[in-house]
Amino acid sequence: MFGYVTICEPELKMKDWRKYRSYYCGLCRTLKERHGNVGQLTLTYDMTFAVILLTSLYEVKGLTSSHRCKTHPVKKQWMIQNEITEYCADMNVLLAYYHMIDNWQDEKKVSGLLASKTLHGKAKKIEKKYKRQSQVIRRELKKLAEYEKENCQNIDLPAGCFGRLMEELLVYKEDMWEPTLRKVGFFLGKFIYIMDAYDDLQKDMKEKCYNPLKILRFEENFEEKCYQMLQMMIAECSTAFEQLPCLVDVEILRNILYAGVWTKYRKKQMEKEEKKADRK
Repeated sequence: MFGYVTICEPELKMKDWRKYRSYYCGLCRTLKERHGNVGQLTLTYDMTFAVILLTSLYEVKGLTSSHRCKTHPVKKQWMIQNEITEYCADMNVLLAYYHMIDNWQDEKKVSGLLASKTLHGKAKKIEKKYKRQSQVIRRELKKLAEYEKENCQNIDLPAGCFGRLMEELLVYKEDMWEPTLRKVGFFLGKFIYIMDAYDDLQKDMKEKCYNPLKILRFEENFEEKCYQMLQMMIAECSTAFEQLPCLVDVEILRNILYAGVWTKYRKKQMEKEEKKADRK
């Protein structure tokens, strides 16, 4: 369900692209330093957005360094790391852990069980450190599982679960910016959930998996309704974001919210157009 909150590279200046990569690589290195190789595998673009957003909002200074890694063994990569990176790395691992548990409980995926065991100890330490976030994540994932078992076709309900989950992750501090950050996270989370349901619809139908868009797909204006839902969610998210006093790296953040989040949607539309052309 992750990987939708990324940049639109063609519309980003080279200096901003390099800065974005530094944040991404910094999060990757922090995951390895704090949680080992398994933790590093949980890296997501979505949490990179959280790093940049919170770093910009709180004007947190970071350590810039260059290192080689398995992905880039020859050329050293610039990396930005700070206290926000550490927080987001912990949240990244916690989300991955709960996701693995869900995969085992819901689909009996052995891979999910084995992977969750490797993160169990680290996840429990994170739970103790961040009780507020971990309680909300567990609660909303449990509610989401209930909607799935009920085969709930009102997409607003399960999307709301993911929205509340995401809003809690963005609340790094319970301060004056909390209400606005919650709006950004809530609507971004709903956008991610709806986009994921739209992206996986054909696969879920084939594999007979839960998807809250299965009934809606029979309506003539299905595509238009999906687009309107997505547009509404990201519009609310962006409106809340613009109320935050983010100045540093604001062009990267705007690139993500106004263009990057639509990358997979555009790709999906291109695939559908190609299939139509092939039929002709």
